[in-house]
This record gives sequence, C-alpha cells and structure tokens, in this order.
Amino acid sequence: MLHVYYGDGKGKTTAAIGLAVRALGCGQTVCLVQFLKGRGTGEVDFLEKTPGITILRGKTAACFTFQMNEAQKAECAVRQAEIFAEGMAMARQGRCDLLILDEVLDAARLGFLPEDALRKLTGEAAPAAEVVVTGRGPAPWLLEAADYVTHMVKEKHPYDRGIAARRGVEY
Repeated sequence: MLHVYYGDGKGKTTAAIGLAVRALGCGQTVCLVQFLKGRGTGEVDFLEKTPGITILRGKTAACFTFQMNEAQKAECAVRQAEIFAEGMAMARQGRCDLLILDEVLDAARLGFLPEDALRKLTGEAAPAAEVVVTGRGPAPWLLEAADYVTHMVKEKHPYDRGIAARRGVEY
C-alpha cells in the first residue's frame, strides 16, 4: 500500500522512521531513501547499526538547496535520480518489504527529480513493497492514488521563535 505523510508540520520523517522500526521489529526488511538530506541525524546513526535496513542518502552539497550553484544543483539532481532508481529496484526485486522515500515530494517539487518518476510508485514499487513518501506538497493524483494520507500541519514550532533545530529532537 502507498502511504503519504505530507505538510509543513514536524513529524513526517519521524512517522516514517517509526513505521520502519515497527517493520524491522517484525522481521521485515526496509529501504530508507532520504532525498536532499546528508547531514548526520540520530535516527540514521542508530539505524545504520540495525540489521535489515538499507539507507540511501541524496545530499551531495554541504549547503541548503537554495544556496547551491547550478553545478551543485545538477550534481544533486543526478544523485536524487540514482537513489530513487536504486530504491525502486530494491522494491521491485523484493529486496525490501518497506520502501520509505523521505522528502521525495520536495525533491520533485524543487526540480531535483522528475515528477514522472513518482508516477512509477503506483505501478512498479507498490505491488512488491509497502511504500511511504514524505514531503511538503503532494500532487493531487498522488493523494488520490494513496491508501493512507496523513496531513501534518504546523500550528506552533520553536523555530518560529528563532530556536535552532536540536539534535535528538529535530535531527
């Protein structure tokens, strides 16, 4: 089945990781593909030591996407396409029971991954694996195709008061 966790609220990745932990605890295999992320995080540090999970990460530059020059953007787009293809192949070949495409909606929205790639989810990966996609703004067709849709809405966040992201809570 296809899950979509989207919105401007905190918790999309956290929910996806929670599902990964549940699947791993049940003896299933997981492929976590993180688009536009490369910075160290507590969950990745932990999961890298956990059997049964493959983690693919897509950040190629040490800056935010809006700070990238054209060469960095082009390199980043190549990496996003590579990890998308690798994750999809794992799902198609039955090498993972749960495929998480974290921030894939943003990778597509920002032009780092063609939206047509996302259309493959419903035809290619979904029959072989449970698929979770996260990000800010899914296309209407994706919401229609999804089996689960969770919209996370920010009502209040410490960042709005100038408090930076904190290790162990936001990353």
